[in-house]
Amino acid sequence: MKKIDNVMIDKGSLNKKVELYGWVSRKRNLGGVVFIDLRDRSGIIQLVINPDNSNYDLASSLKNESVIKVVGTVVSRETANNNLKTGDIEIDVMLMELINSSIDLPFEISDNTTALEDTRLKYRYLDMRRQSLKNKIIERSKIMKSVRDYLDNNGFIEIETPILCKSTPEGARDYLVPSRINKGEFYALPQSPQIFKQLLMVADFEKYYQIAKCFRDEDLRADRQPEFSQIDVEMSFVDQDDVIDVCEGLIAHIFKTIKNINVKLPLKRMKYDEAIRIYGTDKPDLRFELEIQDITNVFKKTDISFLENVIKDDGVVNALVVNDKASDYSRKDLDKLTDFVKKYKASGLAFLKYNDSNFTGSIAKALNDYEKDSLVEKLNLKGNDLVLIISGEYNVVKSSLGALRSKLGKDLNLAKDNSYEMLWVTDFPVFEYSELEKRFIACHHPFTMPREEDIDKLLDDKKNCYAKAYDIVINGYEVGGGSIRIHDEKIQKLMFKALGFSEKEAYDKFGFLIDAFKYGTPPHGGFAIGLDRLVMLLTDTTNIRDVIAFPKTASASCLMSGAPTVVDDSQLKDLAIKIIDD
Repeated sequence: MKKIDNVMIDKGSLNKKVELYGWVSRKRNLGGVVFIDLRDRSGIIQLVINPDNSNYDLASSLKNESVIKVVGTVVSRETANNNLKTGDIEIDVMLMELINSSIDLPFEISDNTTALEDTRLKYRYLDMRRQSLKNKIIERSKIMKSVRDYLDNNGFIEIETPILCKSTPEGARDYLVPSRINKGEFYALPQSPQIFKQLLMVADFEKYYQIAKCFRDEDLRADRQPEFSQIDVEMSFVDQDDVIDVCEGLIAHIFKTIKNINVKLPLKRMKYDEAIRIYGTDKPDLRFELEIQDITNVFKKTDISFLENVIKDDGVVNALVVNDKASDYSRKDLDKLTDFVKKYKASGLAFLKYNDSNFTGSIAKALNDYEKDSLVEKLNLKGNDLVLIISGEYNVVKSSLGALRSKLGKDLNLAKDNSYEMLWVTDFPVFEYSELEKRFIACHHPFTMPREEDIDKLLDDKKNCYAKAYDIVINGYEVGGGSIRIHDEKIQKLMFKALGFSEKEAYDKFGFLIDAFKYGTPPHGGFAIGLDRLVMLLTDTTNIRDVIAFPKTASASCLMSGAPTVVDDSQLKDLAIKIIDD
């Protein structure tokens, strides 16, 4: 008989003989009758073995997670279990065979396990037997199929690009792979297929995609891994609106297929500068309001010395108003918020509580009547409102209040439950200043097309250059982004010069792309969606490791396999590499 998935059996199968395989999820002996929950990928079905059954001794001796085969008859359960798809039937076992036994488990295989994450990662193959985690991995597969269905139906061609690539500057740190054949030389694992997909446009494939594996050697967090997957798309003869339309259509298709949610198109768009001004971040969570408000003018003639000094130095004074929450925050709570914003370089956090037309708080006594009246009017204050104020340099004020806004959104459960708010953030800066390198670097990558009106500013006015670049944001997560690419050789050379590359340096790093542009390059652009992050959102988890079969820890290690590991000296010798102690 062919194996049948457990959940394929229902009341329509009553009195039929079936052959099943799976794991012993749970065993119970009730009044001499043995009940076994048999689990396979599809779910659980109950087996029943009576004392007079020839399989009784074997059934009684089974350990949890042992693999068995059973043949039996489908019968109705006396008491239905509405929590199971198969809860109204069970299997009266005729034949049972132990295929493989299990030793004692390091943790309980259940959705409400209390095992530490490190333990579960060490035994990941056991952890994935938990139905909640298995469902997320299965959902990932469905999402990938949905992606391919949409893009295939819209004329895109799936093409694989190399994993062993050339190391190039800009972006995150590369993972390097030494070459045995060319000693002293290295490949780099791709941070993205960026250059190759542009070359595919030069090669006249016009519509390309792949679900690409990418690698970045950077510090990790809950929504980041050293190796990750992205839905990578590139198109020729398009402008920004064309690319955004395709990406929106793909997102809408995925949400309809996976969640049966109709995404209203077109999505809202917001320029980068506006997002920073209002929300303090280029990935705002629009499920709640709580906008950053500029109150600099309120304090133009203030006697509060630290605010006076900030304004004299061309700084700003901004605030968040948390409605009807002043009484919920003690001084100790506010001190914790102060410590939090200092992580984002804020010098401090002033606060005011407004009640019965009066202010209390850290700067309340220093406010004059004009400032009090202006704050009430400008911030539309009502009873029990809490005002949180940060002053200083513009970028620091915005980023620290943006982080505080996100924290308050989580702490106070301000976001609408089970909702998705999406938007495009557009017109990103071409350059950003690196304090580490003391120079301007590419905000996205060196191949991003500036706006036409900013091309002449690339060399002399980098702070005011904006790009045809766009990110799609869902619930405060940057899920994807892209840009229109530079297709003109002259503009590309100008960009390299603006980034500080000499012609020789640019050619050494990107010569094969520069050469390709001499042979007729179409205008092109594209986007990439972070598959792991998208699956995380669609499966209602905040930990990206939940949606990757074999993830790494925050220290970029695999607790299951032990990677990375020391290798044999003979392997290093083949590569002409010697390890030097620090």
